[in-house]
Amino acid sequence: MGATKTHHFTERQNELATLIKALGHPARIAIIDYLLKTESCICGDIVNELPLAQPTVSQHLKELKNAGIIKGNVEGNAICYCIDDDVWHKFKGHLNGFFQTYDLKKNNCCFTNVKHKDL
Repeated sequence: MGATKTHHFTERQNELATLIKALGHPARIAIIDYLLKTESCICGDIVNELPLAQPTVSQHLKELKNAGIIKGNVEGNAICYCIDDDVWHKFKGHLNGFFQTYDLKKNNCCFTNVKHKDL
Protein backbone atom coordinates (compact mmCIF):
# COMPACT_ATOMS: atom_id res chain seq x y z
CA MET A 1 0.00 0.00 0.00
CA GLY A 2 1.27 3.48 -0.86
CA ALA A 3 2.17 6.16 1.61
CA THR A 4 -0.60 8.45 2.77
CA LYS A 5 -0.61 11.97 1.42
CA THR A 6 -2.11 13.72 4.42
CA HIS A 7 0.24 16.66 3.90
CA HIS A 8 -1.85 17.59 0.83
CA PHE A 9 -4.84 18.35 3.05
CA THR A 10 -5.57 21.07 5.58
CA GLU A 11 -5.00 20.60 9.28
CA ARG A 12 -8.79 20.70 9.81
CA GLN A 13 -9.35 17.99 7.19
CA ASN A 14 -6.70 15.76 8.75
CA GLU A 15 -8.02 16.31 12.28
CA LEU A 16 -11.57 15.58 11.22
CA ALA A 17 -10.51 12.43 9.35
CA THR A 18 -8.63 11.17 12.43
CA LEU A 19 -11.62 11.76 14.69
CA ILE A 20 -14.14 10.21 12.30
CA LYS A 21 -11.89 7.20 11.76
CA ALA A 22 -11.64 6.70 15.52
CA LEU A 23 -15.44 6.76 15.75
CA GLY A 24 -15.79 4.36 12.82
CA HIS A 25 -16.70 1.32 14.92
CA PRO A 26 -19.98 0.73 16.78
CA ALA A 27 -18.15 -0.34 19.94
CA ARG A 28 -16.39 3.03 20.06
CA ILE A 29 -19.68 4.83 19.54
CA ALA A 30 -21.10 2.77 22.43
CA ILE A 31 -18.12 3.76 24.60
CA ILE A 32 -18.64 7.44 23.77
CA ASP A 33 -22.38 7.11 24.46
CA TYR A 34 -21.57 5.60 27.84
CA LEU A 35 -19.00 8.28 28.70
CA LEU A 36 -21.39 11.04 27.68
CA LYS A 37 -24.00 9.55 29.97
CA THR A 38 -21.71 8.94 32.94
CA GLU A 39 -19.12 11.73 32.38
CA SER A 40 -16.28 9.46 33.52
CA CYS A 41 -15.76 5.86 34.45
CA ILE A 42 -13.32 3.07 35.10
CA CYS A 43 -12.45 0.69 32.26
CA GLY A 44 -14.17 -2.14 34.12
CA ASP A 45 -17.45 -0.21 34.06
CA ILE A 46 -17.25 -0.02 30.28
CA VAL A 47 -16.44 -3.73 30.04
CA ASN A 48 -19.57 -4.46 32.09
CA GLU A 49 -21.62 -2.24 29.78
CA LEU A 50 -20.51 -3.76 26.46
CA PRO A 51 -20.82 -7.31 25.14
CA LEU A 52 -17.06 -7.44 24.52
CA ALA A 53 -14.06 -8.94 26.27
CA GLN A 54 -11.86 -6.68 28.39
CA PRO A 55 -8.89 -6.76 25.95
CA THR A 56 -11.20 -5.76 23.08
CA VAL A 57 -12.65 -2.86 25.08
CA SER A 58 -9.11 -1.80 26.01
CA GLN A 59 -8.12 -1.75 22.34
CA HIS A 60 -11.11 0.43 21.47
CA LEU A 61 -10.29 2.76 24.36
CA LYS A 62 -6.73 2.97 23.07
CA GLU A 63 -7.97 4.01 19.60
CA LEU A 64 -10.22 6.70 21.08
CA LYS A 65 -7.41 7.93 23.32
CA ASN A 66 -4.87 8.00 20.44
CA ALA A 67 -7.30 10.17 18.46
CA GLY A 68 -7.57 12.48 21.47
CA ILE A 69 -11.32 12.01 21.91
CA ILE A 70 -10.95 10.62 25.41
CA LYS A 71 -8.37 10.91 28.12
CA GLY A 72 -7.54 8.64 31.01
CA ASN A 73 -6.24 9.24 34.50
CA VAL A 74 -4.74 6.56 36.73
CA GLU A 75 -6.74 6.14 39.94
CA GLY A 76 -5.15 3.46 42.08
CA ASN A 77 -5.07 0.24 40.06
CA ALA A 78 -7.57 1.48 37.46
CA ILE A 79 -7.78 4.07 34.72
CA CYS A 80 -10.68 6.51 34.78
CA TYR A 81 -11.73 7.64 31.29
CA CYS A 82 -13.63 10.74 30.21
CA ILE A 83 -14.32 12.79 27.08
CA ASP A 84 -11.64 15.39 26.30
CA ASP A 85 -13.73 18.59 26.31
CA ASP A 86 -11.39 20.58 24.07
CA VAL A 87 -11.22 17.92 21.36
CA TRP A 88 -14.95 17.21 21.61
CA HIS A 89 -15.86 20.87 21.10
CA LYS A 90 -13.40 21.22 18.23
CA PHE A 91 -14.89 18.11 16.59
CA LYS A 92 -18.39 19.51 17.07
CA GLY A 93 -17.29 22.76 15.43
CA HIS A 94 -15.84 20.92 12.43
CA LEU A 95 -19.05 18.94 11.94
CA ASN A 96 -21.25 22.01 12.45
CA GLY A 97 -19.22 23.75 9.73
CA PHE A 98 -20.06 20.95 7.31
CA PHE A 99 -23.76 21.07 8.11
CA GLN A 100 -23.96 24.85 8.03
CA THR A 101 -22.23 25.01 4.65
CA TYR A 102 -24.72 22.52 3.26
CA ASP A 103 -27.71 24.32 4.81
CA LEU A 104 -26.61 27.65 3.31
CA LYS A 105 -26.73 26.30 -0.23
CA LYS A 106 -30.05 26.21 -2.03
CA ASN A 107 -30.93 23.55 -4.58
CA ASN A 108 -27.44 22.11 -4.39
CA CYS A 109 -28.50 18.67 -5.56
CA CYS A 110 -26.85 17.62 -8.79
CA PHE A 111 -30.24 16.44 -10.06
CA THR A 112 -32.01 19.79 -9.61
CA ASN A 113 -31.37 20.94 -13.16
CA VAL A 114 -31.38 17.53 -14.81
CA LYS A 115 -34.48 16.31 -16.61
CA HIS A 116 -35.52 12.72 -16.08
CA LYS A 117 -34.67 11.81 -19.68
CA ASP A 118 -31.03 12.78 -18.96
CA LEU A 119 -30.77 10.13 -16.27
